[in-house]
Amino acid sequence: MKTLLRSRLVLGAALLVLTGIVTYACKDFLNTPTQGALDANSLATREGVEGSLLATYRSLDCNNATNGNWGCAASNWAFASITSEDAYKGSTFADQYQAQNLELYNWIGDQAQDYLDNKWASMYEGVVRANATIRGLDKVSETTPGAISHVDSMGIRGEALFLRAHYHFELWRMWGNVPYYYETDQDYRKANDTDPVRGADSVARKILADLDAAIALLPVTPRFGETGRATRWTARAYKGRVLASMHQYPQAIAVFDSVIASGVYALQPSFDQVWTGFHAYSNGKETILAYQASVNDGEPSGNNANYGERLNLPYAGSPFKCCGFHQPSQNLANYFAVDGLTGLPKAFTDSANWNNRDSTWTASKTDTLDPRMDWTIGRDSVPYKDWGMHDTLWIRLIANGGRYSAKKNAQEKASGAVSKVGWQPEQENAVHIHIFRYADLLLLDAEAKVETNDLTGALALVNQVRNRAAQKAQGCGDGSTDAKLRARYPLCAGNDSIAVPLNSPSIGWATYKVSPYTLADWPTQARARAAVRIERRLELAMEGQRFFDLRRYGGAYAAQTMATFLLKEKTRRSYKTSQLPYVTPLNDLYPIPVAEIDLSIVGGQKRLTQNPGW
Repeated sequence: MKTLLRSRLVLGAALLVLTGIVTYACKDFLNTPTQGALDANSLATREGVEGSLLATYRSLDCNNATNGNWGCAASNWAFASITSEDAYKGSTFADQYQAQNLELYNWIGDQAQDYLDNKWASMYEGVVRANATIRGLDKVSETTPGAISHVDSMGIRGEALFLRAHYHFELWRMWGNVPYYYETDQDYRKANDTDPVRGADSVARKILADLDAAIALLPVTPRFGETGRATRWTARAYKGRVLASMHQYPQAIAVFDSVIASGVYALQPSFDQVWTGFHAYSNGKETILAYQASVNDGEPSGNNANYGERLNLPYAGSPFKCCGFHQPSQNLANYFAVDGLTGLPKAFTDSANWNNRDSTWTASKTDTLDPRMDWTIGRDSVPYKDWGMHDTLWIRLIANGGRYSAKKNAQEKASGAVSKVGWQPEQENAVHIHIFRYADLLLLDAEAKVETNDLTGALALVNQVRNRAAQKAQGCGDGSTDAKLRARYPLCAGNDSIAVPLNSPSIGWATYKVSPYTLADWPTQARARAAVRIERRLELAMEGQRFFDLRRYGGAYAAQTMATFLLKEKTRRSYKTSQLPYVTPLNDLYPIPVAEIDLSIVGGQKRLTQNPGW
């Protein structure tokens, strides 16, 4: 893999376009403006090492080294959302046909491979930058002792190790036994990481080792007080995530519970404060790890914004003007329906019929819904944050993607978090992309507790999430200037509140209800398991988690879920008739990009081995 890692990644790390001088007073450190290029000698200084570390964070999303397409998106929307029941690729069938092939499970073809190779390259870009940071730190410590204090040296190494673990985790859950690279490696065509004893957990154990090392080095609060930097608690929370992914539930519970007890993280008071362009909320206590999107920071093309999400906003008839991808599915919309008597999801109370509705959910007070529906899905005649009512004209091609739009990743008009430069400035914003947040942690902990038969403990965690969901619903948003909104909903006149109580009289587009579970609702482990899985989908919908959840639940479960989904979905979207089924174990891992296997040839032998069946 010399061509991939040395040419495409190492040189990208050595000639980084990043901050020449680190501004320690900045509180949102990835917003530091670009100053110029650094050569290898520049990296062997305090400023160079700190700059190299910033570049390692920058690899969380698409950047100048990896922005060939949207396979590098921090949200994994192409790999974990449109490949699940959450979403369609959207837009037109032909536009970004690479992603359409991912949705249809044509993963080995050249076009899907384009996205897969981009993901592979972008994650190893992050690994190489992390390792370059560690090597630079070691060189500075050797040549100019004292240039970096012991405390900062520990922090830099800890942050780099944490990020290296994250990038390898992304690779592991995509492809399984991938090569693991350290700062001491000089052979950039390593074989798949295999261990005859540990098997599939070999890579995961190395991730855990890096996280343990990071935990020992990192401070309990971000260095220089800069939000977005990893801390000891970030690494500890992430360790629990890895353990849960390995199904090591007792160990995961111990880690998660210690994080919860620390009080470092907490749920945002209301759901509207989770995915937002408002700076006051963008790094709230719920954030564990996020891509710190930034606009109007001196980068001339707007590429520090939500690059990986740029396609995923309403189309030309909307204020965003482009591009109509990543559209919520009818299946997902149906999932937010609530039993009016119990206040619980119909997916839980009526598992046989919750997905029967084929008609689009449009504004109606007769529909009882989880309020997270309208924080997640843009639908007709319902306010879209504070941009006015969502409209059919906002959809690029209804026949392909349906009538819904993605919503979490859109900025609020009043937030001002929109770019003034770039290819299509209206679609470039500073909404941070959550990679791991506290609600995710709580629900992983609940999952682990169910699997160890602690149903009471799991219930309390799930109800924390549900109680937060019950705090606020989508409000009028723009009652002062939107005449169409006022005409349809007279009580919105002069009302610009984006978030309101669930019982606000101004709400004319739905009846919202969210009730907590009781132990009587969870008489068995199986029922508790179902409730936790439902809650994860409701809470994390359209966040690039669902497909990885299905895989974690097991190949047989994923196959059955997707088969049930397709059976109904083929009657809603005609193109779905060509979607291949989820087959276990084939689809339990993505195929390693063929280009990378070809690049691994040494002496006529391919060092990288393709995943089974591909």
